[in-house]
Amino acid sequence: MTRPPVRRLIGLLVGLAFGLSSVLVRLTVLQVREAEAYSTLALEQRLREIPVPATRGTILDRDGEDLALSLDAAAVYADPRYVVDPVGTARRIAGILGVRPRDIRSRLEREGSFVYLARQVDLRTATAIDRLGLPGIGLLDESKRYYPAAGLVAPQVVGLVGVDGVGLSGLEYQYEDELSGSAGERVLELDPRGRVIPQGIHRDVPPTPGHDLVTTIDRALQYRAQLALQDAVKRNRARGGTVVILDVDNGDVLAMATYPWFDPNDLSSLSPRTLAHRSRNRAVTDVYEPGSVNKVITAAALLEEGLMEPRETIRVPDSLEVADKTFSDAERHDPMDMTLGDIIAHSSNVGTILVADRLGSVPLAQYLARFGFGQRTGVGFPGESGGLVPSVYEWWPTSMASIPIGVGIAVTPLQMAAVYATIANDGVWVEPRLVRGTVDAGGTFTPAPPPGTRRVVSEDTSRKVTRMLVYAVRAGTGTRAEIPGYQIAGKTGTAHKPLVNEAGYSERLFVASFIGFLPASDPEIVIAVMLDEPRTVYGGIAAAPLFRSVALHAIGRLRIAPGEPVRLPPHRMPLE
Repeated sequence: MTRPPVRRLIGLLVGLAFGLSSVLVRLTVLQVREAEAYSTLALEQRLREIPVPATRGTILDRDGEDLALSLDAAAVYADPRYVVDPVGTARRIAGILGVRPRDIRSRLEREGSFVYLARQVDLRTATAIDRLGLPGIGLLDESKRYYPAAGLVAPQVVGLVGVDGVGLSGLEYQYEDELSGSAGERVLELDPRGRVIPQGIHRDVPPTPGHDLVTTIDRALQYRAQLALQDAVKRNRARGGTVVILDVDNGDVLAMATYPWFDPNDLSSLSPRTLAHRSRNRAVTDVYEPGSVNKVITAAALLEEGLMEPRETIRVPDSLEVADKTFSDAERHDPMDMTLGDIIAHSSNVGTILVADRLGSVPLAQYLARFGFGQRTGVGFPGESGGLVPSVYEWWPTSMASIPIGVGIAVTPLQMAAVYATIANDGVWVEPRLVRGTVDAGGTFTPAPPPGTRRVVSEDTSRKVTRMLVYAVRAGTGTRAEIPGYQIAGKTGTAHKPLVNEAGYSERLFVASFIGFLPASDPEIVIAVMLDEPRTVYGGIAAAPLFRSVALHAIGRLRIAPGEPVRLPPHRMPLE
């Protein structure tokens, strides 16, 4: 056997030495110079950063009763990189969740490192999934919004949150920053199968819970108002309706109901269109022509300006030509002498137009603005309307006839309730509010800013108007609102609805309303009720009984005393 040439052996040795040296150099580079970078990269591949949502604050009524709260729930998620059997995993998870396996599988086969499989599942279901021990599948603590009383206490006021726990409407949306809190973070170190490494990194940054929101709503009164409203809508075969109850002194909204409503705990049964319709808080977002309830502003302006004395009478026919339009009273009658109290109590359109002519358009427009028409109330509710009031320079020749009787302008029910609260509060307008304050995680209560106020008319004017409103309930169009032992001050309203997409008014569709306060001598609350398209048409027939029903519940709930009697105003028409 011949040996290889020495040169070949030397060459082989040199080549081998060079190769080993290259490996050694590379290993040295990897383990010394680039060790930290590769170690960091490996750690990043093992770490999973998972957001931990904050517990959303509770929405409470004025007495601390729950209107909306968050219950413990869980989110099921997957890291598709660690799922070893997408088909089998999808089948097992879908069986527990009650969904189609292909929906789960499609998510498991996505690119990326995180995907939700289910949100807001109950804890029992979450535990069942956790026990499967499936690679790449995990759970996150989260919460699910729940609305007590089947969600039927002020749902349009409280509003909704989405699946991510973000407010979508109502107070949930308006106070999102206060309710939501700050999310935390969970950092876990996982092995190649997606399982937590026992001795690995496990770090939690706890979330900061949201603040609780204390509203002005009285839960019991709200519930009874909703029941009364629902009954009135059905009894009068109306399209819908609204009730607003205000505290005269501080502007607190004690109840705000709109029918039809919805159950925020069961949204799957409603189409998006139906939900959009029923979730609107129409007491704040929608406007209507107020009709005769607006005559209280005309009367207050005349008295405040000294343009008519309560004992003065004028001759009132049953119809009147203004420009090219005829205005009539609801019932035909021979010309008669009427005081301002008679005009208001018996809701004479012609009488109101005649006395409003003394006021003039500019002063009337100024009083409408002072009472809050054409501007938002300040309650801050999402989507609040300021109403529709034409500029005085754009008034038609008939505007000085139509606007004093509540036609040709549009307001929200809350705006109209605030007008009557101004009269009840000795002529001082008080900004309505829905929130009393917030409570932080430590239990500290922070009150909301005090409501804004402004004087609109004098105390003397407000008391004179109050006497006229008492007369309207005692012997005028509002007799069906009477409550034995209590003196009610209030006014009916019946307005034709404007035609849709064309000029003019419907001859068969109406809005019926009644707004009043009690007790007349020392008012505590204002109640405004409105029925949309009742078959019974008139405010005195459709709305006044609803006012009475709500007022009876309020008297018992709030323990309202009867108060001293108020004298009726000067009048020429006989008491019936």
